This record gives sequence, structure tokens and C-alpha cells, in this order.
Amino acid sequence: MRDKQLQLLDVLDEYGYDIFSIDMLHGKLPDKEIRQAIRSLTNSGVLIRLERGKYRRKNFLDDFVIANFLAQDGGIAYWSALNFYGLTEQFPNVIFVQTALRKNYDAVNPRIKFVKVSRRKLIGYSEKGWGNHKYKITDIEKTISDCFDLPQHCGWFQETIKAFNNANLSANKLIRYCKAINNVSAVKRLAFLTELLKKQEMGKFLDYAKSVIKEDYSLFETGGEKLGTYIKDWRLILNIPEDEILEIANS
Repeated sequence: MRDKQLQLLDVLDEYGYDIFSIDMLHGKLPDKEIRQAIRSLTNSGVLIRLERGKYRRKNFLDDFVIANFLAQDGGIAYWSALNFYGLTEQFPNVIFVQTALRKNYDAVNPRIKFVKVSRRKLIGYSEKGWGNHKYKITDIEKTISDCFDLPQHCGWFQETIKAFNNANLSANKLIRYCKAINNVSAVKRLAFLTELLKKQEMGKFLDYAKSVIKEDYSLFETGGEKLGTYIKDWRLILNIPEDEILEIANS
């Protein structure tokens, strides 16, 4: 059995597999030997089982790589991406991963939060890392769009407002991602902030926003008081005073 363990470890070294699935080992050793060696190495603590058929070496601790490996259709997103780009000073306690898969993150790793979204939202990723240590993370415009779509996954509006104010954004990218998210209320909030914070070269985005808004009014802060100034141009109820928004943006 020890020979089989050593053979498997040699294969992992040869291919740089610090994190791997059983499928990745097919053809490199007989399937029966692979499973026996993995079982033995897992029992001895050399390998850590992540979920069925997926493992990492004990000393491999790159949370972004691990999280994305468990949800390869998506990528690192929301609060984790804000922190990666330096758009928030807050450091989330968990890694946020966007995916269309159904996953119980507590059963896999309590440090990973899988956010299930529609498949149409799985766009706008940049690839980072190298070799077997690659992972995908939402680019800045997709991160901003996602955070206004689901602010509960990024510290709510205080963090999203600051991030939006500090980000250099492409109007074309923001339009593309807002179409994928398909959340008109989020578009209204982004458009209002674009004007309030005097974001440069965003005229095309404002034109897009005007083309999709409807007559219904939305709250600026979801879950807040349904009282405030009515902003007719963007069909928003401004339930946070403008001076408070500006203070948050520049804090």
C-alpha cells in the first residue's frame, strides 16, 4: 500500500496537483490504485477531502483557489472581490463564491459562502494565479454590479457606495453586466449615484439606465424606511439624505 501512496504523491508532484479531483488522475494510475491510495492518504491526514471526489494536499491553503475549485462554473465575487481590488477596508470572514450550483457551504468549508445565482449572471470574470493554482474572480465592473444586485453579500449599501465612488469604471462593461443581472432597481441606484458623485465618462450608462427604468418607485436603501425624497428622474425614494450618502462615499 505504501508503494501506491508514494506513486500517487509522485503523480501529484509531477503535475503540480496541490488540489485535484479523481477525474484529473484518470490514465495516470490504475483507477483502483488511485482510490486505495487516496483513501489511505486521507486517513493519515496527508490529503484533505473537500467534497466527494475532490481533495487538496494538507499544506495547500489558498482559499480563493479552493473555493473556485469547488464551484468551477463561477468565481470569487461580492465582498471578497471588493476586498481584492482594495475597494473596501473591511475583510470578510468568509470567501464569497458565485455559482449556479446548489451547495451547502457549511458541509464543505465554513469559510466558504456559495451564492447561488442564475446562469446568465456567470460572466465578467478575470483569471488570476498560475498552473493548478488558478482561480476566477469578478472584474471591477461585475463586482460593483453584483454588489448592487445582492448587497447583503458585500456589507450592504455603506460598502457598495464607497466602492462605487472609488472604482474606475467602464460604462460599456457596466451596461453589459447590468443587462445580465436584470435588476432595474439596482440600475436606478447606480444611475443616481453616477450623477450625485459626478462619475466621469458614464454618459452612455446613464442613457442605458433611462431606457430601462419603469414608473414604479424603488427604495434607495433596501429594507429601510419607505419615507424620503422622491427622485423623479430615477424613480427612487431617497430614504437616506444626500449629505449622508456623500459622507458615506467619501469616508
